[in-house]
Amino acid sequence: MTRGHRSARDLAQVGWQSYSRSSMPIGGNGPVVGALAALALACAAPSAHAGFGAPAAVPDPPPVLPLWLGGEAPALRYGRLDRSGCEAELTRRSVPFVAVDQARGVLAPVRLTGPLHGVTFRTGLPRAQRATSPWEIVDCRLALALDDFAMQLALHDVAQVIHFSVYRPPIQSWPAGKLASRHPGALAIDAGSFVKKDGTTLEVERDFHGHIGATTCGAGAGPDTASPQAIELRHIVCDAAASRLFNVMLTPDYNRPHRNHFHLEVTAGVKWFVVH
Repeated sequence: MTRGHRSARDLAQVGWQSYSRSSMPIGGNGPVVGALAALALACAAPSAHAGFGAPAAVPDPPPVLPLWLGGEAPALRYGRLDRSGCEAELTRRSVPFVAVDQARGVLAPVRLTGPLHGVTFRTGLPRAQRATSPWEIVDCRLALALDDFAMQLALHDVAQVIHFSVYRPPIQSWPAGKLASRHPGALAIDAGSFVKKDGTTLEVERDFHGHIGATTCGAGAGPDTASPQAIELRHIVCDAAASRLFNVMLTPDYNRPHRNHFHLEVTAGVKWFVVH
């Protein structure tokens, strides 16, 4: 490798059946459960043609995974970076980006101007609109995680990730200089579909085949219908989880608002991981 970080095969070395709900928590469940409760309220999925039924009760908290066995987890390392350090790392990796002068609530706003390892992350907007859409703004720290994620996706011949949004600007009254998290901080992406080089598409809502409350990764986990597309999507999300690229990964197994996308988030200042 010429870019100074792990190869795609290193990052994808642990499969989706390697997890167990008995994993020891890091830092306790309290902050994680509270964060997920707030996230469930704030992260509603865009409209879709069909979805899973609403749960009768709040699902069990997702498992908290241990630190990535390859060393310090990438998500933890990225979450500590300041703007200058993060942009320097993007430059060192030759990631195509332009810095955004200011985006309310975002520490290090950037726009990706080209593919990462051959994978383009974009909304479904027309090309001309994407250049100015706030939904295309990404915090630099999430961009680093997406750069790693793209190496894994390249193994699946994925050429494009179509997402619903990354940045969702905070309310107008948001205090100047105050940093936000999740989508208001441009630290989360809602990935709805994965387009391959041959034009075929893996759509989360159509192809994931999970159900609310099910275990996403680990012993006994797996799609309700084990189609090739469902198994591949399961590998995509669980290999990223095994590599600790994101602190929070929510799927259709979590709740109805996530029926049509994977919510992938870098969370600054924490030492825990959740996957559901």
